[in-house]
Amino acid sequence: MARKPAKNQPAYLYSDQFQRFDYGPEHPMRVQRLAMTHELIAMLGLPAPERPFSPASFDELMLYHDRRYLETLQELSAQPETTGYIAFGLGPGDNPAFPGVYDWSALLAGATLAAARLVSQEGAPAAFNMAGGMHHALAARAAGFCYINDAVLAIRRLVSQGKRVAYVDLDAHHGDGVQWAFYESDQVLTISLHQHPATLFPGTGFLEEMGRDQGRGYAVNLPLWPDTDDDVYTSAFDQVVPPLLQAFQPDYVVSQFGVDTFLDDPLANLNLTTRGFGHAARRLKELAWGRWIVLGGGGYHLVNVARAWALLWAILLGQEDSLPVELPDDFVLRHMLRMDESHLLDDDTQLRGRHWHRAQRDAAEAVEHIQKNHFPIVGAKLA
Repeated sequence: MARKPAKNQPAYLYSDQFQRFDYGPEHPMRVQRLAMTHELIAMLGLPAPERPFSPASFDELMLYHDRRYLETLQELSAQPETTGYIAFGLGPGDNPAFPGVYDWSALLAGATLAAARLVSQEGAPAAFNMAGGMHHALAARAAGFCYINDAVLAIRRLVSQGKRVAYVDLDAHHGDGVQWAFYESDQVLTISLHQHPATLFPGTGFLEEMGRDQGRGYAVNLPLWPDTDDDVYTSAFDQVVPPLLQAFQPDYVVSQFGVDTFLDDPLANLNLTTRGFGHAARRLKELAWGRWIVLGGGGYHLVNVARAWALLWAILLGQEDSLPVELPDDFVLRHMLRMDESHLLDDDTQLRGRHWHRAQRDAAEAVEHIQKNHFPIVGAKLA
């Protein structure tokens, strides 16, 4: 019999149904990473009773997405085509029309909407949907491996109830889809820490993107130069994120924990480890506990994803101290980890790359810009 989750414990949203879907053998977005994370959590002895949820309905998806776009996704789910849907961002490349693409998107969106409900209506202090965080999807266009923007759906639902929401995006790629959805609103504060847009998709997230009209000042971007490491990252995070959240006083916080910030991720060029990642997670827990919707995101080195999200779940549970230093032997053997891959749950070394000095300088300048231009509008104060 499954253990009934305690009301004061974070909620865990996961389904074996995720593994029904596949972007294709050559695609970097591997759904397998979700099962690996779930497996590692179990091997570590962390309690993770799965909360039931249903796929998002068509009407729920229309909280943000265009009807014709959704109908096209439905058609392609049943009969995938390789050409003819470029206007919707669908086709060969980043956003393939694979079998079940609509069902996949509705399922992960349903988990995020359930996470928002569990926190806002059922008393869970936090809820974790590792399959969520599809932050690039636009209202009528797929982008960056993302078809349905589950974060926007959850935020829109909360805003429709008169709530103020802060969105904090830690993915290496700019959280563009969420930013644009609320670019003119002062009810949603979006904060994105990401690799500099001059060096990485989607090419947005410059300091100058600050919001428009009532939303001016409420879109915050902290671009980071390649080779940003834990020390540079945590310093910038601490100077920007806590003061803004404390000043904005959101009713709910939605955070996206992409793991493509790690130093050996194949698609990005930042140099974080679990040390920097864990620091951000702990600070957000301090700031958002009791009103926290936690989503996954990017990450294309499968073992890094499993290590980071298992650590994140342990932080949510308050059970970090129970974790072993190294990954379980069964996990290492089953997934044939190489000797040059980290076998640690909490890394104790980091790489200072050749662009580190520029990364340090650029981060300091970005922090100064945010403190000068955003803090007065939001009401944040310097420490």
